[in-house]
Amino acid sequence: MPTTFHEIPRARPATPLLDRASTPVELRRLGEAELLTLADELRQYLLYSVGQTGGHFGAGLGVIELTVALHYVFDTPDDRLVWDVGHQAYPHKILTGRRERMGSLRQKDGLAAFPRRSESEYDTFGVGHSSTSISAALGMAIAARMQGSGRKSVAVIGDGALTAGMAFEALNHASEVKADMLVILNDNDMSISNNVGGLSNYLAKILSSRTYSSMREGSKKVLSRLPGAWEIARRTEEYAKGMLVPGTLFEELGWNYIGPIDGHDLPTLIATLRNMRDLKGPQFLHVVTKKGKGFGPAEIDPIGYHAITKLEPEGAPAHAVPKPAGGPKYSSVFGQWLCDMAASDPRLVGITPAMKEGSDLVAFADRFPDRYFDVAIAEQHAVTLAAGMACDGAKPVVAIYSTFLQRGYDQLIHDVAVQNLDVLFAIDRAGLVGEDGPTHAGSFDLSYLRCIPGMLVMTPSDENELRKLLTTGHHFEGPAAVRYPRGTGPNAPIEATLEPVEIGKGVLRREGKAGKVAFLVFGVQLAEALKVAEQFDATVADMRFVKPLDEELVRQLAASHELLVTLEENSVMGGAGAAVSEFLARENLQQPILHLGLPDYYVEHAKPAQMLAECGLDAAGIEASVKARLEALGKR
Repeated sequence: MPTTFHEIPRARPATPLLDRASTPVELRRLGEAELLTLADELRQYLLYSVGQTGGHFGAGLGVIELTVALHYVFDTPDDRLVWDVGHQAYPHKILTGRRERMGSLRQKDGLAAFPRRSESEYDTFGVGHSSTSISAALGMAIAARMQGSGRKSVAVIGDGALTAGMAFEALNHASEVKADMLVILNDNDMSISNNVGGLSNYLAKILSSRTYSSMREGSKKVLSRLPGAWEIARRTEEYAKGMLVPGTLFEELGWNYIGPIDGHDLPTLIATLRNMRDLKGPQFLHVVTKKGKGFGPAEIDPIGYHAITKLEPEGAPAHAVPKPAGGPKYSSVFGQWLCDMAASDPRLVGITPAMKEGSDLVAFADRFPDRYFDVAIAEQHAVTLAAGMACDGAKPVVAIYSTFLQRGYDQLIHDVAVQNLDVLFAIDRAGLVGEDGPTHAGSFDLSYLRCIPGMLVMTPSDENELRKLLTTGHHFEGPAAVRYPRGTGPNAPIEATLEPVEIGKGVLRREGKAGKVAFLVFGVQLAEALKVAEQFDATVADMRFVKPLDEELVRQLAASHELLVTLEENSVMGGAGAAVSEFLARENLQQPILHLGLPDYYVEHAKPAQMLAECGLDAAGIEASVKARLEALGKR
């Protein structure tokens, strides 16, 4: 097993057993004694393949044995296997007929970063966001019951994803309908228990065995005839198990809890899964794994090695995280602003749903630990928690990805906006995000935010504008949102001051003389618009605000130009450009207008530059679209 980053295999490893197990059907023909070797080969191949492409790393290494055991014991794809989030699904992809395509992972027209139904019959449910697996597997179990089918449903969920309310809603419902299904808790942080070892594994085998299950059911029938006897026996069993295993919570929810067991002990995994496979009712298996198992640096630093970039050629330095090419990351600008504003305003609190590192709140958490709140994977709670804080005088800032804010949309409307509370949403990863694909793209936030009454919606065009607009949102009395993209900006000089700008006022960045084209830019497409403007001697306006719209500036530009072009990295439908058209229609201003933004389909994973080119949002695409519209208008 490699122990350093440089020891990740650069040449394709020999995989004699893996060559004989390219599908689960072939895997199930192997003898149990061969599976340990197969797991070693699978781990080596995963290290090699992710080294070639980059991608999610530590989670997959941690479920090698579990993946082998699941496909060995269950009759997949007829039995339904649902992975939560999908960060850990690369070994699953390798074992389900996609090994030879792993080199295309996360690349344009290649394999997706997450399970996807259209990609393989073994991907029973498309994922990307967390905490959906139990609900989906429950739905499949109910459908199987309705159809009289004997197929099994298995959900694999991590201890982090289990913190979400949706997971507990599904756990509660499954016990209510007495669904025949299995939930596997992949506990890779020992956040529930570290009670792992020989005694625990032995107990798991006993508690999951048919003998124990038959004795339990037989005793229930006998004792149920004696008043109070079964209740006494049930409580005695519950207390006895509770002293040895941490499953009381799940037992109280109506699940038969087994574990915890060592998730890297392949024989125990197989024996336990076989025992549990045919048990009736909701079954819950707790396995403890090591994220990054088999790769020393990832075991030590599971956060840093959650994902890696493609390995450089031999002799070049290898980096787990590439250095940015341009200016600072937008998330870093936000993180610095948050610390600066917190030092200036003692009312400020920072809230994140489990994205401390991604949203760059590390420094804030260190400097202001009493004002930092990580609510785990619970976006709905994050939003309403902020609302409650705002009710009593705090100034909460919710740092959240655009795609994740979608999950707290009802709370955004009902708990924050309806009550006109002072909550600032710092919306990271707005627009296209690259290789993670459509489940992670921030394609819709301008559309779903601007329809909310009283909402202040802002789109900074560079790092300095981000700082200014965050300050503006902080001082605004009511709900406010600042959306900014993943990655780095154009390296604009950043002013240290914390002064707000005038709300609802855009800025002219270039005044054209031809009077033909005016670009109305909402966000970071400003740099591309300025490039294209040279070709047309066009005017370029940095609109800054989607809501309230700078109506005076729009009216001025409509009166002095033959074509208005709106630019945004958001869905054209319902987006910022639509707000401009609505204003023109309301004012009865007849003006040719061209809306450029994200199309009405899900843009598939690729490099960000490739995705922008596909959408016509790079300089070449913008220029071509403007030329075509001018020609159609007879104005070359």
